[in-house]
Amino acid sequence: MTHGKAPAAAPRSTLVVTAHAGDFVWRAGGAIALAASRGEKVTIACLTFGERGESAKAWREGKKLAEIKAVRRAEAEKAAATLGAGVRFFDAGDYPLLVTPELTDRLVELYRATQPDVVLTHPVEDPYNGDHPAANRMALEARVLAQAIGYPGEGEIIGAPPVFYFEPHQPEMSGFRPEVLLDITEVWDTKREAMECLGAQQHLWDYYTDLAVRRGVQLKRNAGPNLGLPHRTMAEAFMRPYPQIAKELA
Repeated sequence: MTHGKAPAAAPRSTLVVTAHAGDFVWRAGGAIALAASRGEKVTIACLTFGERGESAKAWREGKKLAEIKAVRRAEAEKAAATLGAGVRFFDAGDYPLLVTPELTDRLVELYRATQPDVVLTHPVEDPYNGDHPAANRMALEARVLAQAIGYPGEGEIIGAPPVFYFEPHQPEMSGFRPEVLLDITEVWDTKREAMECLGAQQHLWDYYTDLAVRRGVQLKRNAGPNLGLPHRTMAEAFMRPYPQIAKELA
């Protein structure tokens, strides 16, 4: 008597909802690379190319809007591939990124298509860039709507995946607390390579390298001396807007 093999479990899925073409690299590139290295599926929802507000170098070089969009798209595609992720471009227009029912509906469809186990997005506050809170609002609203069996749209409803807010550029001004410190040492070189795909924002390469070092110092301090962490530990910081669900405290 032969027994058929049980169907393989679907790989874990991570959905990253990001306002601009570079945000997912600076703020969550390590988390993305770690997930991909474990064989998980990572999908990046890139709402805009950051063509107006985050491409100053290209504008100063005399490039036009369509050309800048193409440059930023190519950079983001290369960075996502370096990290091991897929990327979906929404081309919703930045500065300002407007919260619309149509854009939210498109995100609902993506939630249902990807069935995420984890969601990464911007925190609620950012007084320096209104596009980031706008992305947050749509990411959270679409997550709730995608759970509603009566909400129209393609695909199966989702569960309630945990949400992690990645660190904004000005954390002290954005109400950000580093509640979760993720060790990204083993994929740091991959993240740095992805950062270097973003030539339009080269001025941020060293800033986010230094930030990873500082968060790594904090990670080691909170982990204690007995874990054998490397001298140069690199880390990313996240916040959790919803309670952590657990059967034991750890």
